[in-house]
Amino acid sequence: MKTHLAAAACLTLFALPLPAAASADLAAGQKLHDENCRACHIKRWGGDGSAAYTRPERRIRDLAALRQRVAVCSAQSGAKFFPEDEENVAAYLAQRYYQFK
Repeated sequence: MKTHLAAAACLTLFALPLPAAASADLAAGQKLHDENCRACHIKRWGGDGSAAYTRPERRIRDLAALRQRVAVCSAQSGAKFFPEDEENVAAYLAQRYYQFK
């Protein structure tokens, strides 16, 4: 019985998503963001484009939603990020603007 409980506990821990920055390259994420995302955000929200992340009515409330949004933006903008690029950008944004708990 104890073996089954220990195995279940391990499986539960491995099933949990890692924090965005655990294996991501924040510098690469910032570079990709600045090269592929900023111009659109500046055009849409003005200023330096950071209002996309700091406006009161922002829709992103957790890391899963942020990852999904980065993937959608990558596809819509034609950036065509690889999955690791999306993770790097999401990690950079999570660290820079969101600080999810």
